[in-house]
Amino acid sequence: MSTSPALVRAQAFCQAHDLRLPVLLAPMAGACPPALSIAVANAGGLGACGALLMQPDAIGQWAGAFRAGSNGGFQINLWIPDSPPVRDKTAETALRGFLSAWGPPVPEDAADATPPDFTAQCEAVLAARPAIVSSIMGLYPPDFVARLHTVGIKWFATATTVAEARAAEAAGADAVIAQGAEAGGHRGAFQPARAEPGAVGLFALLPAICDAVQIPVIATGGIADARGIAAALLLGASAVQIGTGFLRCPEAGLAPAWADALAQTQPEDTQLTRAFSGRAGRSLTTDYVRAAAASDAPIPAPYPVQRGLTQPMRTQAAQMNDISRMQAWAGQAARLAPARPAGEVTQTWWAEAQALL
Repeated sequence: MSTSPALVRAQAFCQAHDLRLPVLLAPMAGACPPALSIAVANAGGLGACGALLMQPDAIGQWAGAFRAGSNGGFQINLWIPDSPPVRDKTAETALRGFLSAWGPPVPEDAADATPPDFTAQCEAVLAARPAIVSSIMGLYPPDFVARLHTVGIKWFATATTVAEARAAEAAGADAVIAQGAEAGGHRGAFQPARAEPGAVGLFALLPAICDAVQIPVIATGGIADARGIAAALLLGASAVQIGTGFLRCPEAGLAPAWADALAQTQPEDTQLTRAFSGRAGRSLTTDYVRAAAASDAPIPAPYPVQRGLTQPMRTQAAQMNDISRMQAWAGQAARLAPARPAGEVTQTWWAEAQALL
């Protein structure tokens, strides 16, 4: 490697985490099959499991499937739970009526759906012994952080602001994942109400976080080619984390309509929306997303009530390969996502980034 400071910093990160190149797969809930992580890890990067919706047994099964195909490393990501949602039955009835126009009738009890038990998920993560555990939407409890460190598991904390990054470092995080507003999927804001007004682009956020903390910083959001990787490293990152950029790889197994739409997506063709889950996330601007943002549309319910209410529509849309109402998360660099094997993509990106640096 060259002696450029950016490459020296990346090399140190790789040595610390047993990687050959500083590219991490983003842990995308529902879009991180073991095959995709195996390909990235075997190319020298870090695999990822977005375990938000996974029961404890499924977390262990995912780790087993990964290890059957790779000796590399992976991270498991969990959401820090929100406070219990404030329910409004009248509003939920209005939402059920609105959503029934976009899919099957929505049962009344759909709003009662709850995520898997967080404590049980934490125990499953410890049992799976990944190299790294990451967090989003907040910070892990101190006792869980202590248990991770006792068994040699490192904690990468997602932060969307400088204040969140400082809090993560103070809580014992081994690295901060700086998530820019360009990122596809859910915004990792610690306070749900701050996800939109507190949205900061990566190239403003990244150097500010790098200047504010002493631990390594990983850049994520809007990176999907070698230019983005090189730029992030020049701005102080030790590594990058890429999600949307991998979604058109065959190992991702994405719905064809979603994969095809990504290739045609300009940065302005995505938007933050709460219309799928109740939490702000960046999606393709589909027909449903537009309709849900209209002035006469009902306001989305809080997470996870909205997720439960939209489940019938989302399931049917996936079955019918219907992009107009599919939950199609996408970052602002979606058009750069290559439809090539993930291992080849990972290695090509890094070779080209090194050349640029």
